[in-house]
Amino acid sequence: MILADRRAALPAEAPLDMPLQVFGGTPPATIQVLTSPTDVASRRILLGLLTLILAIAATLVVKESLQRDGFDLWDVLLLLLFLPLFGWIAFGFMTSAIGFVLLTFTRHQGFVRAAPPAEPLVGRTAVLVPIHNEDVASVFDRIAAMMESVERAGGTPWFDFFVLSDSAPTAEPEERAAWEALALAAPGALYYRRREKNVGRKPGNIADWVRRFGAAYDYMLVLDADSLMSGTAMMGMASALDRRPSVGLFQTVPTITGAVTFFQRWMQFASRLYGPIASTGLLWWSGSEATFWGHNAMLRTRAFAESCGLPDLPGRPPFGGMIMSHDMVEAALLRRRGWATHMALIEESHEEFPPTMIDMAIRDRRWAQGNIQHVRLLASSGFHWISRLHLLIGASAYITSPMWLLLILVTVGQALATRGLMGGGAPPVMLLVVTVVLLFGPKAMAVAWAWARADRRAGFGGARAIARSVAADVPLAMLLAPATMLTQTLDLISILRGKPSGWHPQERDRDHLSFAEVWPRYRWHLALGAALLALVPVVPMTGLWLLPITIGLIVSPWLAMWTASRALGRRTAARGLFHVPPAGAFGPLAG
Repeated sequence: MILADRRAALPAEAPLDMPLQVFGGTPPATIQVLTSPTDVASRRILLGLLTLILAIAATLVVKESLQRDGFDLWDVLLLLLFLPLFGWIAFGFMTSAIGFVLLTFTRHQGFVRAAPPAEPLVGRTAVLVPIHNEDVASVFDRIAAMMESVERAGGTPWFDFFVLSDSAPTAEPEERAAWEALALAAPGALYYRRREKNVGRKPGNIADWVRRFGAAYDYMLVLDADSLMSGTAMMGMASALDRRPSVGLFQTVPTITGAVTFFQRWMQFASRLYGPIASTGLLWWSGSEATFWGHNAMLRTRAFAESCGLPDLPGRPPFGGMIMSHDMVEAALLRRRGWATHMALIEESHEEFPPTMIDMAIRDRRWAQGNIQHVRLLASSGFHWISRLHLLIGASAYITSPMWLLLILVTVGQALATRGLMGGGAPPVMLLVVTVVLLFGPKAMAVAWAWARADRRAGFGGARAIARSVAADVPLAMLLAPATMLTQTLDLISILRGKPSGWHPQERDRDHLSFAEVWPRYRWHLALGAALLALVPVVPMTGLWLLPITIGLIVSPWLAMWTASRALGRRTAARGLFHVPPAGAFGPLAG
């Protein structure tokens, strides 16, 4: 084979032991963390106290209102649901508020453009691109762009790329042909391996590479099939690990790229405008206990190997079997051995977003099954309490949806029992004001942050463009929230019934949805919306109070179809709606 003279399919094997971890018993010995912020404990105490004060104050206001006509079982149920749900909102608000203060009144820069390292790199890095029945041309186009970017940054001698395929046998000829073509032209080493048996899905794919080739590389940069990172960013992360030997993980916060449908462009705008203050707040309290999102992150290979071998959990799914959402668990395992895990706000780290509401729901269904499984791991021995908090937050992202639905049903039950809401009156005015501030305050802070500097205003198309885009985002988000709530609740029910999420390639290239496609997924939304609408003549105050939720449920099929359009995405782009700063490092490929 002529190709073998230029590029081998795989390098010589360099095995690295990756033992399976035990979640109980005596935790393993740890190394000393050297990169934790000195004031991180006071940060977390401040955040916790502010969140608790808001949640308790709001709950007391509700309790006082409920006591006006006595206190019954409905009132108890409502308060038991209200306190944790309002606390969840308060926690998110305070995280964003802290991020806003840091970005506005301190020297914190938020997302920064990566700079070339001041000194030559020491460690070698393997860039791992796991794929599973993906669009081959798109994957290899992204790899080619990243390899060229690494060469321009001067990093080719330190970076090897691996395509780790878990695709079906029928996909191998096309994948191998694309690899051969790129490997001959690429400036550096590009390897390709397809597993015959997909044991352990993506974490099993990564573990197979570690056990076969890991000893030859100091670091591994784990990507997804839709990831895109600049060579400068990769070199900056490798340099950071060179200089900080106690750091086991650098997780970037990817920005959305390649948005073409209206839904993608809307989500891209929301992420780029609202994301920086939330991410800055998250980074502020995470310190050296940041989490791992499974991609666009660089890890110390030997630390990962010694810490992150994942066993199957005893019992049947959803709480037993293979660990689905492996990334947050791996971060907790790294930190359990003393390795610091940090988050880096680097601009030149990108990912794509599902093109439609349905595709987002399919991805969420898979994440929900994995995150709910984390509840079982909260009591694992040796986990840092912040690692446990990350696991709880991940699970809560899906547990709160059925709790919100239950709160709505309890409110309806109370109204039908008393023929009114909270004793026949409207919710306290102060509670309404505080709720609106907590829900929409982060958006207002993000707008203020974007308006504060000319370069940021220009990046989003100007002050008027930002205002118009936010004016479109707010009602759309209000319509999307009820649909997401019920979708996640139905998914949780199916998970608890033992229905697996399956392992299907993510849809990345869809244009429009038909009613036949959306009806099976949104028929329950229409039914619940119709039931809530029927409450208006029976209990008018409750029916009107729930009207935003009712409307969101009723219009959900049409919202899914309307936002799935590429043509609408192009029209809104031409009019300057949802304009975002350019991706920077990759030109047209990044969108």
